[in-house]
Amino acid sequence: MAWKPIFCEKLCPVCKKARAGDPKAVQSQRKQLAKFGPEGCMFGRARTKYYGVTPDKPVPPEKR
Repeated sequence: MAWKPIFCEKLCPVCKKARAGDPKAVQSQRKQLAKFGPEGCMFGRARTKYYGVTPDKPVPPEKR
């Protein structure tokens, strides 16, 4: 089963809010990145592979 990068980008309750600047979500995301590595969970890894940026960074406009 291939993990979909769109979940991390549009639907993940932690990553989406953290990229929008929610302090609690940012803290939670940092814990997840520390636990799972620089790419985060399986959806974060799929997002990193697809868009070329880690879950804590916004997607560059040319990749949208």
